[in-house]
Amino acid sequence: MKKVRKLGLISIMIVVISALLVQAYLIRGSQLTTIKYDQPQVHYSSTPTLLIPGWGGNSWTYQKLIQQTARQNVAQHTMTVWVSPNGHVRVKGSVQGKKNALIQLLYTWNYSPTYHPQVRQLKRVLLVLAREYHVHDLNIIAHSYGGTEWLHVYIANRQIQQQINFHRVILLGAPADETFGARTKYTKWLFKKSSDPNFLALERQIQTVKLQSDDYIYNWMGQNARGTDGEVPTVQSEMLASLIKNKRIHYQQRIFPHTSHTALHQKKVILTAISNVLWH
Repeated sequence: MKKVRKLGLISIMIVVISALLVQAYLIRGSQLTTIKYDQPQVHYSSTPTLLIPGWGGNSWTYQKLIQQTARQNVAQHTMTVWVSPNGHVRVKGSVQGKKNALIQLLYTWNYSPTYHPQVRQLKRVLLVLAREYHVHDLNIIAHSYGGTEWLHVYIANRQIQQQINFHRVILLGAPADETFGARTKYTKWLFKKSSDPNFLALERQIQTVKLQSDDYIYNWMGQNARGTDGEVPTVQSEMLASLIKNKRIHYQQRIFPHTSHTALHQKKVILTAISNVLWH
C-alpha cells in the first residue's frame, strides 16, 4: 500500500513539474527585434503598443504579428513584460528612443476561472510602465479577455486615466457583456436586459470617465458559425457600443467573416489591418 502511495505521489510530482516546464516554455517571450526606419508609407512614432493576450494566451499569441511587422520594417518588439499573480512585474528590454515599439505582455499564470486576477495584474503593469519607464502614451492590441481586462482597468481607475493616454485601442473578440448568447441579436436597447454584473459596473463607472475625442477604439470580431467566432458570441462584443454610446470617441466596429476566435490574431488580412490602423 505504501509503495502504491509513493508511486502515486511521484506521478503527481512528475505531472506538476511537467506542467510548470511547459508553462515556462510558453511564456518565455518572443525574440526582441529591430527595424530600419526606411518605409516611406509607414509613420514611425514614439508611442509604443502593448500586446495583451487573452485567457491562456502566451508568447505564441502575437508571434506572427511580431514577425510580420519586423520583416516589413513596420514595428519592432523591444520590450517584454511578465507579471505574476502576486503582482510582481519583470521587464526585459526598453522602449526609450525606439519607434513603433511593441511591448509583449505575458501573464505567468492566466488560467483562473475569471479574468479578475488579470485585471489587477494589468493595472499593476500599466502603473509600472508609467511610473518607472515613463510610458504615458500607448496603443493597445488586446485579444479576447485581454480586451475585457483593459476595459475594466481603464474605466474603473482614475490613476490609469490620468497617467496614460490610450490613442489607438484594437480589441479582438473581446466580450464586453456576457449576458447574451449567439442567438441574441444586438439592438441599441439590449443593455437594459443585461444581467452581467461586470458590464453593469462598467456602465456606472463610465459615467465619470472623459474619453478623449481624438482617440480611437476598434472593436473587431470574427464570425464562423451564425452569431459566434466559435468561442465568443458576436453580441457580447457588440455590447461595447452600448457602453460608450454617449462618449466623444472614435469608434469602429467590424466583423471578419469566416474567422475563428484564434484567427483574429493569426489571419494575415487582420494583421495587415492592424498595421494600417497603427502605423500607416
